[in-house]
Amino acid sequence: MLSRPDAILFDLDGTLLDSLASIGLAMNDALESLALPPHPIDAYKHFVGDGVRVLAERVLAPAEHHRIDQLLVAYRPRYRARQLDAPAYEGVRAMLDALGALGISQSVLTNKPDDLAREIVASMFAGVPFAHVRGEREGGPKKPDPTQALEIARAVNATPERCWFIGDTPTDVHTARNAGMQCIAVLWGFRGRDELALAGAEVFVAHPSEIVALASEPR
Repeated sequence: MLSRPDAILFDLDGTLLDSLASIGLAMNDALESLALPPHPIDAYKHFVGDGVRVLAERVLAPAEHHRIDQLLVAYRPRYRARQLDAPAYEGVRAMLDALGALGISQSVLTNKPDDLAREIVASMFAGVPFAHVRGEREGGPKKPDPTQALEIARAVNATPERCWFIGDTPTDVHTARNAGMQCIAVLWGFRGRDELALAGAEVFVAHPSEIVALASEPR
């Protein structure tokens, strides 16, 4: 059973933002600029989630892996031009406002590059008082390593067992488990229920309002 959270950590892409098209279109444009084949946008559901370098590895054929750095150089400005095209999922802003009204600390932890994560959250969720927004930092750990999740918990004076980690991929489920946090898997994101369950998820939500309802339950 979930205990009422003192803090909630959210993934970004596929959890708060419907960013698949903006990522996929930017990467396909980068691939085509290098005379490499693009992918169907839906295929990016299984390419994203583990950082931009892993994304580049996954979209390239093994024989083209020597071009990862070249692809990243082409991709980064193309994605930056599209980074604010991704809308928040329906109900997300209302959820964030309601959780804030309950006095629950909220943060974002993503494998998106740290500078982009901060820019996107500041623009797309202006007025939401996130305690922390963190992304992948050069040379630093990324999800599912629990380091940054635990740092956020300490910074907001919350014990890991009183934190919820909410995301849409097995990487998020593993991050929660590695950090000793309670996990909620969202079903509106990039991966399906079966894959999330196989990763160890036990609590699933189909709409952001369900998260507010769970957080509002007496414990």
